[in-house]
Formats: sequence, C-alpha cells, structure tokens
Amino acid sequence: MEGRDGLTTATICAFNRQVLDGLPLKNGVVPGEIRTDSVVVGSVYRGAPGEDCRYLLDQMCAWLEGPAFRGPEEMGFAFAVFKAVLAHLYLAWIHPFDDGNGRTARPLEFEILLAAGVPTPAAHLLSNHYNQTRSEYYRQLDRASKTGGDILPFLEYAIQGLVDGLRGQIGTIREQQIDVTWRNYVYERFQEKKGAHEERQRRLVLALGQVSSFVPISKVKELTPRIATDYAAKSDKTLQRDLAEMESAELIERREVEVRARRELVLAFRPWRKEDKDMLPNGERSTPGTA
Repeated sequence: MEGRDGLTTATICAFNRQVLDGLPLKNGVVPGEIRTDSVVVGSVYRGAPGEDCRYLLDQMCAWLEGPAFRGPEEMGFAFAVFKAVLAHLYLAWIHPFDDGNGRTARPLEFEILLAAGVPTPAAHLLSNHYNQTRSEYYRQLDRASKTGGDILPFLEYAIQGLVDGLRGQIGTIREQQIDVTWRNYVYERFQEKKGAHEERQRRLVLALGQVSSFVPISKVKELTPRIATDYAAKSDKTLQRDLAEMESAELIERREVEVRARRELVLAFRPWRKEDKDMLPNGERSTPGTA
C-alpha cells in the first residue's frame, strides 16, 4: 500500500482502533486489541479460537501481499477488487476483535483499492453496497461459512454491487455533463438577446430542462420560484407566447397541453450511445444535426 510497508496485522489493528475510537463499548473490549477468548457471531458462526487469531491475521496478510495477487498491469483493477473482497471476507471469518470487525473490514478494503489507484469515490462503493444490502451481506457471509469456504457466491455478490455502483456513478456523471452542455447551449442561443422578455424565456427553457419528462402547461409557472415570479404579473397569453417562440426556436416541444425542453439537441455534439434513448420521452431517438 502507498505510504505503508504492505498490509500487516498492525495495520488492521490500527483500523479497528480508529473505527471504535470514542464509541461506547462493552466491558473488556479494547480498541485495536486482538481478542483472546472465543466468540460466536450472530448465535450461528463461531470465530477462530482466540489463541489463533494473530497467527491467522499474519498468514492472511502474507497471502494477500504475496504473488497470488500480483497480476499483469492491465489487470490491476481486477486483482485489487479480488484482493479487497477477500480481505474483507477472511477478516470477517477470523473475527479477530471483540467488536467492530465488519467496520474494520471496510476501511481495510477501501485502502487496498486506493493503493491500487482506484479513485476515492469508486473505492467507497463496496462498503456502500454492504450497507445498502445489509441482510443479503450477512446471508452471504453465513452461506460462505456453511459451505466450507466456497467464496464464489460472496465474490459475485460483492462484484455485482461494485458494478452496479460504478454504473450509477457513470450515469450521474454523464447526466451532469449533459446538463452543463445543455445550459451552455441555451445561453449561447440567447447570447445576442438581452431583452427582459428574452431573459425570461431563457430562464423558462432552463427550468424545463431540469425536468426529465413533459410538464403540463398548467404547471409550468410552478417549476421554480423565479419562474413563478417572472409570470406572477403576466397573463396566460404571455406564457403561451413565450412557449410558442421557444417552440419555433426548437428549444422546446409542445404536445397538446404538455411541454418539455429538447435537451436531446446537445446529444448531436456527442457520439451516439444506446443509453441516449433514455433522454427522450418513450425512448425515441433524437436526430443528430438538429442543433
């Protein structure tokens, strides 16, 4: 690990000390101290004998830092994920501390991923997945124990959660990119238009762009407090005229009593992706070059 002499038992003890620091603890629990007594987890699983815990942690660290987890450079991410998940799983099995074993496994997993160059937001995803699927997490731990150490189901569970988390992050980033591109596009279209009614129309288009579907025209004035202020003293004819002008400019689409921003226009500036259909109502595809 960067800044450390590899994964060691001392590192793991330090994580336990950190996660328990300042918390109310049961009698006899010493943060960072490896237990010496027997423990039963959830009235089902018995942790390793207390006298074996330090030895097992030492062996686990030597194994994780050994050649089994040193793959080709292009497979660095995959090996790091494999190593992080197994570190979490084996620490849970050994259960070396009287309290905070699961909480200790998470920063251990996180640091392994960071040391492999995984960005901080992505390195959090495995821990987030366990927290969000807590019942399944415990079920998978119990299953791996009862099957005599079959780790594949737990690996599949963890990696699927990581993949889903990465897809979610990519989707969020992509949506943010499209939003910025759309806002820049709208400002560019209004660049030479400085009148009060044109500034009102620009704000209207931008407000509609914050909604992913058609908006009833009767609800348009409620989109934002600023839009409500813009049209508070205006007649319905003013709103209808603004919508008509924005439709003529191809910035919005009207459909009977509904309206939406044509955010798909900015997709013409990007390579087409299958997911872009989600930008449009009913999944229809935008026409490149309409911008």
